[in-house]
Amino acid sequence: MQGVTEDAVAWAYRILLEREPESEQVVEDTLGRLQSMRELRLNFVNSVEYREKFDEAQSNGQSPYFHYAATFDALPLIRRHAVESTEKPGYLVNFLGVAIDPKFFPSLLQDRAGEVEGVPIPANWHADIAEWAAALRAVELSGERFVVTELGCGWGCWMNNTGVAARATGRQVKVIGIEGDSGHIEFARESLATNGFTDDEIELHRGIATFQAGVALFPRQEVPGMSWGSEPIFNATEEQRRQATESGHYDEVTMVPLADVIANEPRIDLLHIDIQGGEADLVEQSLALLNRKVAYMLIGTHSKQIEGRLYAALLDAGWHLEMERPALFDIVDGHPRVKVDGVQGWRNPALLPL
Repeated sequence: MQGVTEDAVAWAYRILLEREPESEQVVEDTLGRLQSMRELRLNFVNSVEYREKFDEAQSNGQSPYFHYAATFDALPLIRRHAVESTEKPGYLVNFLGVAIDPKFFPSLLQDRAGEVEGVPIPANWHADIAEWAAALRAVELSGERFVVTELGCGWGCWMNNTGVAARATGRQVKVIGIEGDSGHIEFARESLATNGFTDDEIELHRGIATFQAGVALFPRQEVPGMSWGSEPIFNATEEQRRQATESGHYDEVTMVPLADVIANEPRIDLLHIDIQGGEADLVEQSLALLNRKVAYMLIGTHSKQIEGRLYAALLDAGWHLEMERPALFDIVDGHPRVKVDGVQGWRNPALLPL
């Protein structure tokens, strides 16, 4: 492990902050706190001064992730929840202190075990300013108890992130997730345990969240974590169901009405919806339930059509749009092809008066 020298501290100021240290005492204080060059680098790149410079540079570079519209100041909100995270062997640790096993995303994270991430501005490997800020906004708007429900929860991303952030503020926490893939639901159970959630704080369902009961066909993965964003097949005929299950490539998975998923809670502080194109259908069919029980919604959008349908349904129902970053897409053969899902954050004024 390479030690820290006075010269290294001075050059860190010059290269990363583009200025000289304030005094020799500042250099000595830095030497006394940091034991390695890695710690020196993290100390500077996680500092407020560096982040502000980085934000300005990114904004001038026109990163698409800065092109969001919001009713609140997103960047300070995200930074308010950053903690002094420490390394956890075998895990990637993010700015909230959430530990993530690289096996969940081996193609992205296989070489990142032992790292500690900085604040994700404008984005990190799985979310951008808009999604982080809207999720943490829901935490800040909640009361003494924070309840999050994640539809299509995968490894438990937003249950873990918002749950840990809420717990850090002294709130009691309840996390509810539903996921169609059996391997991914086990990932969620494992990740929640890793991040300190107890059994009485966790409610997980194997299934697909919809507005009505039934059975859907869900693509089977031989190795969990190798593919994300699988789309279920709804309303299959008996013959299609037989052929799909006999092929070994699909499982029959229960369609669970949203009302049943959240039946045990009188209020949901954050409902995160990312169900691979079914978002507008679910919202349109569930408006009465959403109006009554859900304070804040964070929705991943998979097309411009879905974005428009959500606008129509939720604005007409009296919801307030607080965050929006549209889906990013290419045009291929005259058709839009989404490359990054959009983000919409909606506030229910019936439960969260303005």
